[in-house]
Amino acid sequence: MHRRISPRETKRMMQRMGMNMNAMSDVEQVIIKTSGKEIIIEAPEVAILEVQGQKIFQVAGGKISEKTTEQKPTFPEEDVRLVADQTGKSLEEARKTLEECGGDLAKAILLLQSKI
Repeated sequence: MHRRISPRETKRMMQRMGMNMNAMSDVEQVIIKTSGKEIIIEAPEVAILEVQGQKIFQVAGGKISEKTTEQKPTFPEEDVRLVADQTGKSLEEARKTLEECGGDLAKAILLLQSKI
């Protein structure tokens, strides 16, 4: 025979094991961002499980949609400074030109030197 465990008894057992679970109310949206996309969950049910000081978020249900995000390339600050120093242009101009040239230092320097 299997005995059913009541929710109250389950909660007590979890507390004895150092676990605590609470529902979050009024959650409108959960957004998970990755390097190339966003996963948007509308009107989800969210519960927080605390185990040994760590929080685990459980997200369930809701309408799920995805959108890709545009990644803007980033360049090391020393590359931007090098282009600016070599051309006498501002850091902002150097950064913008590096973006246009896909990070190619020589091409960025030549392009800026050709601009008067």
